[in-house]
Amino acid sequence: MQLKTDHITVCGSDLEALRRAFREAGLPSEYGGSHASGITHMALVGFEDGSYLELVTPLAKSGSATGMMAGWAKFMEMNAGPSAWAVESADIAADVECLKASGVEVLGPTPGGRTRPDGRVLEWETATVGAGPAGSMLPFMIQDKTPRSWRVQPSMDLQGSGIMGVAAVVLAVRDLPKTTSAFRKVYGWNAPSVEENLDFGATLASFAETPVVLAAPPTHESSWLRERLQRLGECPAAFLLYTQSLARSPQRFPLRRTGRWFGRPLAWFDQATLRETRLGLIE
Repeated sequence: MQLKTDHITVCGSDLEALRRAFREAGLPSEYGGSHASGITHMALVGFEDGSYLELVTPLAKSGSATGMMAGWAKFMEMNAGPSAWAVESADIAADVECLKASGVEVLGPTPGGRTRPDGRVLEWETATVGAGPAGSMLPFMIQDKTPRSWRVQPSMDLQGSGIMGVAAVVLAVRDLPKTTSAFRKVYGWNAPSVEENLDFGATLASFAETPVVLAAPPTHESSWLRERLQRLGECPAAFLLYTQSLARSPQRFPLRRTGRWFGRPLAWFDQATLRETRLGLIE
């Protein structure tokens, strides 16, 4: 099964603070309005390929959130940064039945939506795949009931930046072989490429032609990744955006460390600027 990333989610406790941080990093967002529950609201950064980065925070007490958002209450309260991801579905009911037939736990489809600042009401359906908060490990699925162009447009502020969309979702996992097997069983993928990355402090497993990279902390060492797993559980630890030219990017964005992942050059945005969110660009 092929996965097309719909959007990636960064959770926090204060939307304006998140928007300010991403704006300082060269990624200004557009306010998207409140979700149908009335509990959360969001802003987004749209990319050329139609995917987007979503900033989500509570409007009211996150503890009162229900449904899919209830699983994100901890992420918002703890300013988790990378928290979830979603993939597009052209027929969510059929995809749900297919996954269930394979023995995968699926909740939904469930109606959802949000109201834009201009009053336009967006509607969609989502389905949570696997255990845990929606999209924290296996991506949740989403299918629009209203035109998708109402939900997202490429950001005018990023024109000419070279950023095209979401390249990878880096998932923090405790047991790399077990999680690798789970993804292969659910989606029918081949074995991933594996490499040690000292700079990131993890063993990485990348599934070819997919957006999935698994990251496991060193077995007998303390590390930021192990601390994140203890604090938040298994969920995204970082996101990588695809750029056509990494060489031009430092002129426009506050990039810091550079390196290579599976032979591809990459650079990271300054974590201090992004309120500790790990976000990178990769060719």
